[in-house]
Amino acid sequence: MTTASVDSRPHAADAVADQDRKGPGRPRSARVDEAIVEAVYDLLSAGQSADAISIEAIAAKAGVGKATVYRRWPNKEALFIDAVTMMKGPLPEPRGESVRDDLVMLLQVMKNKRMEQYGRVTACLLPELVKSAEMHRVYQAAIEPRRNVMRQVLLRGVETGELRADLDVELTLLMLSGPNIAQNMLKWNPNVPSEGFAEKLVDAVMRGIAA
Repeated sequence: MTTASVDSRPHAADAVADQDRKGPGRPRSARVDEAIVEAVYDLLSAGQSADAISIEAIAAKAGVGKATVYRRWPNKEALFIDAVTMMKGPLPEPRGESVRDDLVMLLQVMKNKRMEQYGRVTACLLPELVKSAEMHRVYQAAIEPRRNVMRQVLLRGVETGELRADLDVELTLLMLSGPNIAQNMLKWNPNVPSEGFAEKLVDAVMRGIAA
């Protein structure tokens, strides 16, 4: 009786990772990083909960070994933080000339092709944020840098006198971001047109927070 042959060849992504390790100080493969992060998106989009997804499952989906994942991220939480951060793209850079214009820009960048592409992943994350303390920590850690960009714009506005001296900055962040997320992701009120939404939202809030 012959024994079935087993394909012992390494996965392509693992082969790239191995090549990266051969030379001391050589950078790790961006292709492997992307494959692992995309695996996280795929598993979430398929309906698996964040708690149920294992490093083993992520590695298998990405076509790499588990050790390859752990060489890049110390644990699943760190990987998920990076995955959510990469999904949102690079941090926007306000021009610093007008608080109103900077706020409009920050809301507009939340609605782009990249966010539409990962809309289903974000929708899958919502129930996880409610029931999983771990996933809530992950999400907060991922969005805090972006939230802080808007926070600094508001604080600058208070310093320059564009905004009220007694402004509740954290509440204002919520007033601006909440409706924008609800409309962009859930189309919460279909009677509100998407055209010019960021400008209208900022102007409505500015009537209460302007000096």
